[in-house]
Amino acid sequence: MHAPHRTEPPRLTADADPSSRLLILAVAGLVLTAIGYFVDHEQFYFSYLAAFSFVASLALGSLFLVMIHHITRSSWAVSLRRIPETFMVNILWVAIMFIPVVLGMHTLYHWTHADAVAADALLQGKAPYLNVPFYLVRNVFFFAVWSFFAWKMYRNSLELDATGDWGIDTLQRKYAAPGIFIFGFSVAFASFDWLMSLDPHWFSTMFGVYFFAMSFQATLAAIILVALFLKNRNQTAGLVTDNHIADVGRLLFGFTVFYAYIAWCQFFLIYYANIPEETLWFYHRMEGGYEYITYGLLIGRFIVPFVVLLNAKSKSNMSLLKGVAIWVLFIHFVEQHWIVMPVHHHHLAPHWLDLTAIAGLGGLFLWLFFRRLGKAGLVAVNDPKFHESQPHH
Repeated sequence: MHAPHRTEPPRLTADADPSSRLLILAVAGLVLTAIGYFVDHEQFYFSYLAAFSFVASLALGSLFLVMIHHITRSSWAVSLRRIPETFMVNILWVAIMFIPVVLGMHTLYHWTHADAVAADALLQGKAPYLNVPFYLVRNVFFFAVWSFFAWKMYRNSLELDATGDWGIDTLQRKYAAPGIFIFGFSVAFASFDWLMSLDPHWFSTMFGVYFFAMSFQATLAAIILVALFLKNRNQTAGLVTDNHIADVGRLLFGFTVFYAYIAWCQFFLIYYANIPEETLWFYHRMEGGYEYITYGLLIGRFIVPFVVLLNAKSKSNMSLLKGVAIWVLFIHFVEQHWIVMPVHHHHLAPHWLDLTAIAGLGGLFLWLFFRRLGKAGLVAVNDPKFHESQPHH
C-alpha cells in the first residue's frame, strides 16, 4: 500500500542550524584533549573514557527507544522519532571514537598487565574472559551489531516516510524484535568491558541494567532538549507540540524512578552481603571527596527530578522540563566521572581534560547529529501512523 501523495517534511533552516558552532566546539575540544595527552597521558585516557561512555550511552539509549517504538506499534512518538533515529545511526561514529580507548587499554585496565595477572589468583580466574584478544573481538561484535540494526532501521524509516508503505512498518518490527533481545545482552556486556572491568576485582550482576537505566534516562533528557530547540525555532511547523514533549517528560519521570530503584538495589545488595571484593568499589567512592558525589547523585539524579516532575502540570511546563533535562544530562556526566575516576585517583581531582574531552566528543556527536538531521526531514510526515500522533492530547 502506498500513500497517494507525499508531503514535504520540514527541514532544518540555515539560521537555526547549530552545526558550525558545534564543529568549532568539537575541534577546539579535541585539539585541547590531544594536547592533554602529551601533558598527562594517563589522565587523558580516563577523561576520554568518561566522555566516551557519556556519548555512547545516548546513542544506545536512542536505539532502544526506536526498537521499543516499533515493537509496541506506537503512534504518539512518530512526530519525535526522527530525533532518536538520528542519534542512534551515529553509533558507527561512536565505534570510531572507541579507538583511543583500545589504544589506552594498558593504562585503563589493570587486567591487561601480564605481571599483575600472574600475581593475582582472582585475575587468573577471570583471564578466560578478561583478555585483550577476546575484549577486542567482543567489542567489534557489539558495534557491528548495533550499527547494523541502527542503520537498517534508520534507512527503513526514511523509506517508509517516502513511500508510506505499511510493509516497511512490519519489516521494522522484524528487526526490532530480535534486535532488542540482542541489545539487552550486548549493552550489559559492553558496560562490563568499558566500565566495570576498570576494577577487575569488583563485580555486580546488576551493572548492565544499571548502565542501561542511567543511559536511557539521559537519552530522554537529550530528546526533550532537541525537540524544544527545534520547536522554539519554528523548525517543526507545529507538528511537534508541547503534548508530545510532555509525554517524553512522563517517561523521564518514570525512568528516574527506575534508575533510582536499580542503583539502590545494586548498592543495598552489596552492602548487606558485605563481600570485600564487592564493597571495596563503593568504599573508594565514599572517601577522598567522592562521597560528595555519591550523596549528590542520590539528591541530584533522583530526588531533584522526581520532586520537580512529580506534579502532573510540571511535565507540561516546557521551561521547567527544559531545566530538568539539562540537569539530568549534567548529572549523568558527573556519574560517568564518578564511575571512572576513582580507579585513577583515590581522591577527587577534577582535571581540565574532563571538560575538553566532553566538549570534543560531545560537540562532535552533536555536529554529526545535526548534519544528518539537516539532510533528512525533521518529522516523518509521510509515515502511515503520523496522523494518529497529531491529535495528541
